[in-house]
Amino acid sequence: MLSDGDIKELIQNRRLRIGRFREENLTPNGYDLTIGEILIPSLEKRICEGITEIPGLTWFLVGTDEIVELPEEISGELWIKTSWARKGVIGSFGKVDAGFRGNLTLSALNASKDVLEISIGQRFAQIVFSRLQTNAARGYEDRSGNYQNQRGITLEPKKLM
Repeated sequence: MLSDGDIKELIQNRRLRIGRFREENLTPNGYDLTIGEILIPSLEKRICEGITEIPGLTWFLVGTDEIVELPEEISGELWIKTSWARKGVIGSFGKVDAGFRGNLTLSALNASKDVLEISIGQRFAQIVFSRLQTNAARGYEDRSGNYQNQRGITLEPKKLM
């Protein structure tokens, strides 16, 4: 797992890229990702600025403001911020493959019965980086690349040619 110093060094050397990087979002062992947009499919509502309310027991998606670009030897793992978990938000997150480039789409559920207020620009999830012991034989783009270079919330993977 990479420390804040490792992350800063990789960014300074342009090996790891985080678009719209904010040093105050660094954590001792990761980086806090912020909300760039929210989609509430059941309400057919897309929010790109200000504050919105997520009804209780409602599924929603968050698109990160940051664009990440991972080198072939670094993968990421996503974790919901505990401040959201304490409000009843459950997130279905996973790994970000080595070699991935783009915004991240995060799936979440307001499992509480209460309305949740959420603002564009708030910190929502943390990405933690790990170094692969050896480079992958075939990177993300070569294996599937379904979401490579995505911008904004993406529900369906791009169609392979």
